[in-house]
Amino acid sequence: MIKLIRFFRSRRCWVISLQARCFSAPSRTHFDFSGESSDTERALVSALGSCASSNDVTCGRQIHCRVLKSGLDSNGYICNSVLNMYAKCRLLADAESVFRDHAKLDSASFNIMVDGYVRSRRLWDALKLFDVMPERSCVSYTTLIKGYAQNNQWSEAMELFREMRNLGIMLNEVTLATVISACSHLGGIWDCRMLQSLAIKLKLEGRVFVSTNLLHMYCLCLCLKDARKLFDEMPERNLVTWNVMLNGYSKAGLIEQAEELFDQITEKDIVSWGTMIDGCLRKNQLDEALVYYTEMLRCGMKPSEVMMVDLLSASARSVGSSKGLQLHGTIVKRGFDCYDFLQATIIHFYAVSNDIKLALQQFEASVKDHIASRNALIAGFVKNGMVEQAREVFDQTHDKDIFSWNAMISGYAQSLSPQLALHLFREMISSSQVKPDAITMVSVFSAISSLGSLEEGKRAHDYLNFSTIPPNDNLTAAIIDMYAKCGSIETALNIFHQTKNISSSTISPWNAIICGSATHGHAKLALDLYSDLQSLPIKPNSITFVGVLSACCHAGLVELGKTYFESMKSDHGIEPDIKHYGCMVDLLGKAGRLEEAKEMIKKMPVKADVMIWGMLLSASRTHGNVEIAELAATELAAIDPSHGGCKVMLSNVYADAGRWEDVALVREEMRTRDVEWSRAFSGVV
Repeated sequence: MIKLIRFFRSRRCWVISLQARCFSAPSRTHFDFSGESSDTERALVSALGSCASSNDVTCGRQIHCRVLKSGLDSNGYICNSVLNMYAKCRLLADAESVFRDHAKLDSASFNIMVDGYVRSRRLWDALKLFDVMPERSCVSYTTLIKGYAQNNQWSEAMELFREMRNLGIMLNEVTLATVISACSHLGGIWDCRMLQSLAIKLKLEGRVFVSTNLLHMYCLCLCLKDARKLFDEMPERNLVTWNVMLNGYSKAGLIEQAEELFDQITEKDIVSWGTMIDGCLRKNQLDEALVYYTEMLRCGMKPSEVMMVDLLSASARSVGSSKGLQLHGTIVKRGFDCYDFLQATIIHFYAVSNDIKLALQQFEASVKDHIASRNALIAGFVKNGMVEQAREVFDQTHDKDIFSWNAMISGYAQSLSPQLALHLFREMISSSQVKPDAITMVSVFSAISSLGSLEEGKRAHDYLNFSTIPPNDNLTAAIIDMYAKCGSIETALNIFHQTKNISSSTISPWNAIICGSATHGHAKLALDLYSDLQSLPIKPNSITFVGVLSACCHAGLVELGKTYFESMKSDHGIEPDIKHYGCMVDLLGKAGRLEEAKEMIKKMPVKADVMIWGMLLSASRTHGNVEIAELAATELAAIDPSHGGCKVMLSNVYADAGRWEDVALVREEMRTRDVEWSRAFSGVV
């Protein structure tokens, strides 16, 4: 008896006080497996349950052997416990064997087996068994609903729930919480409110498990007013509840509301701090994120590896690398640098900070054979314009994945080597086991756009149509842009109209067709498209207005262009950048309104570049304004003294005005200073 107790304790499965009392009773000097006493049954069921909880298969098998030898497998309760042990330990072959030989199958047996299939993600087997169940209960439906949810089959989960309701089967809080979770991913606000009403009707809204899932559902549907109302009315809240509401504000970009709620949490955990840090990073507020990070450390919380990746990645996007260096130091201090994905993030950080030497040093110190580190270095070389070095690392990488190919193809496309990008793409589809994805095709279409080859574009488009690559908005925009830049604006327009309804929630396809139309001089078409866009709940962005202002420039619509330019900030909250100012200078200059163009340059928040002064100089020559031409030429020479285009243009302005002495002076200055000649300027489009 004592040996048996020690045997089970040694495997951590004799943990329940009832078992201890049963097996240590003074009246028992030997444990009897032969009878079916209530004590024997309770002890075995409890022991098997402990084995299932602790995943102790060895102990479970030994108990099962004792059960078989003693003939207790005829006891349905004990047999179900054996079945449950194997199912929970995911030994489905053993579970199926017990299920087949089960002498007293009941609804519990079927539920255990269905749950086992669901746990092992064998949903099809769970469905087959569910269909032949003699009796289905709330547990049966709840288990299968969970199975659908695990496999992201949210609609099927909701359909099964409706079937359950139609049959009049009473649901419990687990059922409702699972269904609420499924509904969250479908994003239907009316279903959300229906489920909340159902929770109230069943008097389950007070259960923190149910109410927290309801809260999460409203947050995912971006119904934050409903979420906050529910949160305020909850009779009981736990830390998970607070974090769910906090995450809802954070994901929606409502940092002020998140901060207010965060301050009310009395016992914050790593999730609370991480949510605030993530919210700040989403708003590009790195300094604020680092304040929370520092305060978190003071509270004794240890950052997670994922948090360090997010902070370091944000530092890479920020100007300057001092904060990133400090984070790197923290990573080393806490021993996180042993993780492959963090090593890759550090390499990426130094590469995008234009410190390729430190990126190389980090690569040498990392696990070089790890694909993430190699991909980070390839992308780093590409970012720094070192495409040949990137190709060298790429060629030395034996286990190339999709990120390796995409980084290299994108690198060639960005470095104006479209032929090399297309050559590598052909190599990928002919000799690699890695198949292109949507990101690959975006880079391919970008390369073809630079090349201007309609034939290559059609070939790539045909490949895409026959592939299994799912379409997305960026890919659609790349195709439209390619056809537009290859001169087939009609095809670009047809593709846009075919996909407009699918892509009606994003701006990128609209930008592609508006900019493409404007580039090819179809100003009316571009402006009509923008007018159509304004009737939709889609926000234009900076790129949209480059296309719109270019269209106004092509059509000479000065007042309309000024209206659109002013509306950028007043109506859409978009700060004009140098491209938008360039469009306006070009528009005003071509219209002969040179003083306005000059004033526009003065108002620019950034210093005008060669292109903008070049456009003003060109317009000055067209309209014979020597004074502004001299100003533009002087500014151009200050920016790039070796560039002779401005001198040539100024010389032509003097010639047009009949000022031949000035022409001679300019020509002499060019000869004595050995200034390079440039034959043309191009406008901003």
